Amino acid sequence: MSGRIITVRHGRPDLSREVNVSAREYGDWWARYDASGLAPDEHPPGPLTELASSAETVLSSTLPRAIETARKATGGKRNVPADPMFVEAPLPPPPFPDFIKLRPGQWGVVSRIFWIFGYAPSGVENHLETWKRVGKIADRLESYAQDGDIVLCAHGYLNWMINRSLKRRGWPCVENEGGNKYWSWRIHEPAAANRKLEATAAAE
Repeated sequence: MSGRIITVRHGRPDLSREVNVSAREYGDWWARYDASGLAPDEHPPGPLTELASSAETVLSSTLPRAIETARKATGGKRNVPADPMFVEAPLPPPPFPDFIKLRPGQWGVVSRIFWIFGYAPSGVENHLETWKRVGKIADRLESYAQDGDIVLCAHGYLNWMINRSLKRRGWPCVENEGGNKYWSWRIHEPAAANRKLEATAAAE
């Protein structure tokens, strides 16, 4: 029987969102965000550490905030391979004039909408290319799950894409803890396992 696939969003990075910036400045802010680790006071919830400690495999993206999330979730007691395959979906700042100032979170929403509808400067992975990457990620996670539970410490929007892909492949989400907040996670189980559990419960 296959293990579960658990996707985890990283903890809160050590970078303030309480600033107003132009689209161009948002690009610089996002680069600093990618380079930052977790805020010093960040700690994983107890249930997440239990999931990570009991999982057969724990993986992370190569960005510092994901690496540190995996390290804290496992208590630094195990090797956690990091792979660039799991980095966040691109978020290129849209071509807005500098006099327009927004908070980074607001630029994130605007940038994501532009990217979804096709805005991707030269050298930036576009929406379709990211979906192709997500397909390869789902292949890998399914392969790891053959040996037991797999925990992936990655990023908000990429995890959402992965979750969509897993559901289409017959891995429904059976637990959603924290929505899309920092330290949130989703647990996927193969549909066959869910049907077996339902049959057992009906017979009791």
